[in-house]
Amino acid sequence: MDNLKQLSRLMVFAEVVKQASFTGAAKQLGISKSAVSQKIKALEADMDIRILNRTTRGVSTTALGNKLLSRCQVLKDQVDLLFKDIANAEENPRGRFAVTLPHSLECNVVMPAIEQLCLEYPGIEPEIIVSDSSLDLVENNLDVAIHAGELPDSSYRALPIGTITEIFCASPLYLNKNITPIKLTDLAQLKWISTSWQKQKMPVYDITTKEKIIIELNQFSKVNNFPSALSMSLRHLGIVLLPDNVAKPLIKSGDLVHIMPQFTGPIWPLHAVHAYQREKPMHLTRFHQLVCNYFNDL
Repeated sequence: MDNLKQLSRLMVFAEVVKQASFTGAAKQLGISKSAVSQKIKALEADMDIRILNRTTRGVSTTALGNKLLSRCQVLKDQVDLLFKDIANAEENPRGRFAVTLPHSLECNVVMPAIEQLCLEYPGIEPEIIVSDSSLDLVENNLDVAIHAGELPDSSYRALPIGTITEIFCASPLYLNKNITPIKLTDLAQLKWISTSWQKQKMPVYDITTKEKIIIELNQFSKVNNFPSALSMSLRHLGIVLLPDNVAKPLIKSGDLVHIMPQFTGPIWPLHAVHAYQREKPMHLTRFHQLVCNYFNDL
């Protein structure tokens, strides 16, 4: 006998007893009365016992049916508890919430979003991996990866956040000691602090003509992340190509100067990538909303 096949029949049996009729059980379960009758008949046939007495006044359990009913109630309670736990987990998520993100989004975007998320969902235990390298969700057991750049082919889902544009910056003191570039060729006369993914020959974009131009910069130093490049530029060691969301507050404060504003470096699309194929958890949806809000407020 296929015990798994009996589960739905047992639940129907319990509902028939609870409603004291086939009609009431059918209405409660949202199926036809004949379907209810067929399930009870199949259950009795497979078990080779009679579990219900049927009279014109209704139905009642046999002695064996009554024993079976008590077990059905335990089973139903367990099923109800399972779905209650799922509902509570959705309403009050708890446990590890692992996120990876690039350095450029750490301070002004993701950390405020995580702070708000923890206020709204106190059971969340955030695990943050800040890396400018792309980390795979499954291999690194991550819930979300904020990815900058074109998305690789995968079965993962991607939620758009916005775009980051790299812009040329330098400290006022560095420019005073050297030159303030006016033409693209002037950039090659300045020391450039590059990240590991920025190449000496790179495309820049003229925002007035929409033209792409390949230039070659004078690489002075190479670092593996934006914070190091930024730190060196603030110590007046050279020019940098920074994400605009990082550079704008420093330009506003006067710590950096936006040089050659008519030209930009690469433009990176931003996405929150997750592995859920159907309905994603509400706290993940909320995290994406918060990230978008903080990013757009920059």
